[in-house]
Amino acid sequence: MKIPSKMRKPGRCVPLLGLLLVTLAFMPFAHAGDVRECKRVILTGDPDYPPFSWSDNKTLRGSAIEIAALALTRIHVPYEIRYVGTFPNVLEGAKAGKVDLIAELKNTPDRQAYLAYSTVPIFTNPVAVFVRSDQKFPYRVWDDLTTKRGVVTVGNKFGGGFDEYLARNLKVESADTIELSFASLAKGRSDYFVNSYYPAISYLVQARREADFTALQPFVTATENFAAWSKLSPCLFKRAEFDAALAAMVRSGEVRRILDANFEKLRHNGQPK
Repeated sequence: MKIPSKMRKPGRCVPLLGLLLVTLAFMPFAHAGDVRECKRVILTGDPDYPPFSWSDNKTLRGSAIEIAALALTRIHVPYEIRYVGTFPNVLEGAKAGKVDLIAELKNTPDRQAYLAYSTVPIFTNPVAVFVRSDQKFPYRVWDDLTTKRGVVTVGNKFGGGFDEYLARNLKVESADTIELSFASLAKGRSDYFVNSYYPAISYLVQARREADFTALQPFVTATENFAAWSKLSPCLFKRAEFDAALAAMVRSGEVRRILDANFEKLRHNGQPK
């Protein structure tokens, strides 16, 4: 119905128009994350975690990188494998949305705030207590570590309740890399080193130092490792397709073959290729 001119309130349209323009001006900024296109996935990983992922002259390689890249290829999503620095840098990149997909890591409550994990575990990676071969001590339960000095690599999480136990009960220092953690152990600054078993063994194989250190039994814990997407990624909607591709690779045994092949290359060549 047309409003008669004598019933209109003069000057009413100007403030409303101004408000509309201000609202529209801010909309692109408020919803910038919603309108970004999924042009390619930036794939990254821990540069110090062989045989799952490692850097070779700042080029990322490894079983987890290879598996994630293959799953993306099978769902026809373009990707770029990008080295972004240390593992803490990898996590910060995911928090900020600068990387889309981390090839492999443990699912912990603090990381769930900014990561959307795959529903398909890629590996089961046991966690071990490493000691110098000439300085073994009795170990059966976590409490056996309370009187000792430990070392862990910065950014590592172990799962299975051990992270919380470590924070409450153990005396540990941090080192930036697996190499520096073993160096602390070798020099007697620490009595034990807690780390995921395969990456630690991979380092010792590369360094030709398997005889110098021993992994105590039983394992500290054995938890599953997953790929994880940044919750800020514009490609996050591809996660279900990615999971389906991963599940098919796990069922066929392809994931296990890729892991074994990378580990054998490392054993025979002395370094990952």
